[in-house]
Amino acid sequence: MKALLGKKIGMTMIFKDGHAVPVTVLKAGPCVVVQKKTVESDGYNSVQIGFEPVTEKHVTKPMRGHFKKANVSPLRHLKEIRTDDVASYQIGQTLDVSVFNEGDYVDISGKTKGKGFQGAVKRWNFGGHDKTHGTKFPRHGSTGMHTEPAKVLKGTHMAGHMGDVNRTISNLKVVRVDKDNSLIAVKGAIPGARGTLIYISSAKNWKVK
Repeated sequence: MKALLGKKIGMTMIFKDGHAVPVTVLKAGPCVVVQKKTVESDGYNSVQIGFEPVTEKHVTKPMRGHFKKANVSPLRHLKEIRTDDVASYQIGQTLDVSVFNEGDYVDISGKTKGKGFQGAVKRWNFGGHDKTHGTKFPRHGSTGMHTEPAKVLKGTHMAGHMGDVNRTISNLKVVRVDKDNSLIAVKGAIPGARGTLIYISSAKNWKVK
């Protein structure tokens, strides 16, 4: 299992082999193993990891007991990861960016930027109506038919809330790993704004782009 929680730092470029490579820099880990679940006790195998230390006053009483039972300091974010190799992990163990190497392919999940309530043209990339010849509504879009069926069909692309949803970008190549600063650079863009919490894991369906 190769997986970490982290945060998006921002985008830049790295010059490698004479080429400018667009990369996203991520703060990955360190993460702490907080809990282990097994088939015998819970019905399935998994490991719970935590990221980003936080003061005890910002943790609820039930979570204080959870961290106290594991004998680890309170953490802001928790993530449960399915794995069949539970025995190789110890509660309190620290996982850092060294689990990934340059050349690895990873999947990265995060929450996209929230755009608020948007019209159909921006939300669904509609072309809109003519902007000349007296048209007063160039950003207007059709929503339904006339007499038959005389209703708006379900699933029609209309105005509404845009962004602020979980998205996963698959098969991103790890370009550079900075173990000293817990940084990892991956080729391409990932969801979210700077500071967004992200989940990095080994690519499930690895395919060279």
